[in-house]
Amino acid sequence: MVRANGAVSLRELARVVQTSEVTVRRDVRALEAEGLLDRRHGGAVLPGGFTRESGFPQKSHLATAEKTAIADVAAGLVEEGEAIVVGAGTTTQELARRLARVPGLTVVTNSLLVAQALAHANRVEVVMTGGTLRGSNYALVGSGAEQSLQGLRVSRAFLSGSGLTAERGLSTSNMLSASVDRALVQAAAEVVVLADHTKLGTDTMFQTVPTDVITRLVTDEPPAHDDRAATELQALADQGVQVTVAGPAPGSSGADGAPPPGRQARRDVPLPGQRGRHPGGPQLRSASLSADGPPPERGARVADLRRR
Repeated sequence: MVRANGAVSLRELARVVQTSEVTVRRDVRALEAEGLLDRRHGGAVLPGGFTRESGFPQKSHLATAEKTAIADVAAGLVEEGEAIVVGAGTTTQELARRLARVPGLTVVTNSLLVAQALAHANRVEVVMTGGTLRGSNYALVGSGAEQSLQGLRVSRAFLSGSGLTAERGLSTSNMLSASVDRALVQAAAEVVVLADHTKLGTDTMFQTVPTDVITRLVTDEPPAHDDRAATELQALADQGVQVTVAGPAPGSSGADGAPPPGRQARRDVPLPGQRGRHPGGPQLRSASLSADGPPPERGARVADLRRR
């Protein structure tokens, strides 16, 4: 399965071979000792140091429950009338499905999947970049995409990636994708990274967002045995990243099967001191925002964690 897909989760392996994750984890450890694969948080990848990027069909089946919880929390950060950018990825696609309910929202994206999720949201304006279609993740990349983002300014960027470490920040395995993600970051006053625990501590070839530029990380609760992921979370917090850990809340599902923003369990990783705001000035909103004052808050607010 690893050779076919490039990466696989322990949960999926346990389902396929009909055994427990404990047993699968033991066998994966033995295969790693033979040099046949490399273990990663919650799964395994082909050996060779930096991980190669899996295709969309493979990534869409990894950590699905975790991505749903992350998207629920991230959607609660978005207010009516905001202008935001959303990058490509399976987690950002989950976020887009929830943003369809936010009135007056303007979403700039290079992802066909994000645009598709918002296509029938009649109160959300979708602006797509130009560029060349990269079929493996349904994203527009290249100079056309980057040039279309020049001069753009929005309140927040929501990005995912292939790996996240406290040392290098967010990274991806593809050079063209990394370049567009950097252009998305330049357009935003704040940067929110969406990354499940399987990506924590994983480093890939091309850096997209340095740690000191990440405003907030929304992730899921690492398994109890995953000390490395927990250590990485604290290291990110120590460098000033606001870390919010999401989890599903029982009985919070809406009529469409997705919990409404702000109704999921969460906790914040404590920081040692105060963090400055990401350069870029005050939060920007789309032209459809009323001049009568700020919109009401949507859902429970996530406690702010400040950098020293």
